[in-house]
Amino acid sequence: QPDGLFTNIGGHYMYNHGIATIALAELYGETRDDTLRPKLERLIGIILSSQNNKGGWRYSPRPSDADISVTVMQVVALRAALNSGLAVPPEAIDRAVEYVRSCYIADKGAFGYQPGKKPGTSRTSAAIYALQVCGQYDDPKVAAGSDYILNHMTDNEWWTYGVFYAAPAQFMVGGDTWKTWYGKMKSILLERVTFEGDVAYWPPKNDRQDLGPVFTTAVYTHVLAMPMHFVPLYQR
Repeated sequence: QPDGLFTNIGGHYMYNHGIATIALAELYGETRDDTLRPKLERLIGIILSSQNNKGGWRYSPRPSDADISVTVMQVVALRAALNSGLAVPPEAIDRAVEYVRSCYIADKGAFGYQPGKKPGTSRTSAAIYALQVCGQYDDPKVAAGSDYILNHMTDNEWWTYGVFYAAPAQFMVGGDTWKTWYGKMKSILLERVTFEGDVAYWPPKNDRQDLGPVFTTAVYTHVLAMPMHFVPLYQR
């Protein structure tokens, strides 16, 4: 839209806005297409103006409430824009890091949807990924969250969403953690794949979300291809 915000779908503006901004930032970073930059700058402007006083984001494009799920998408979009050469205020990243850390549940070694909420694998995956893309690779909360993810790989709540973030998070942790996680996840996904002639896809299974095979196949293909370094953000 002219104001830089993507059209609302189901009242969750900032989910759509965040993931579209990530895609455009990656495209701009790869192509340096001058026609993309002013659009990307408007998109980033919406994200910056929507950050609340605790450092997070929620569904609406205004600085009100926040949760870890919406926040991580905006954080990744900011990092992708920064990588592609756009100016992103360091204080926006610093405040986002503080919000993510506020969702940590110390006695569980995991993260909740919001500060004080019960922890879960999907939220923990999103949280440690957000910290990593903000440069907090050595934060003890990242190590604790990584262990939590490794020990709760079959938790079914928001499973596909969690796997989408767990893959790059564990990839950036690297070493034996990544080898163990990826080996187990590869086995899980290959057991669930459906073949029809030359076509392979994943039907939704054991997931709280109302997902279709196009979405799940895209996510699981992305996960399996992680070691191939296709996505610029994860290239070493």
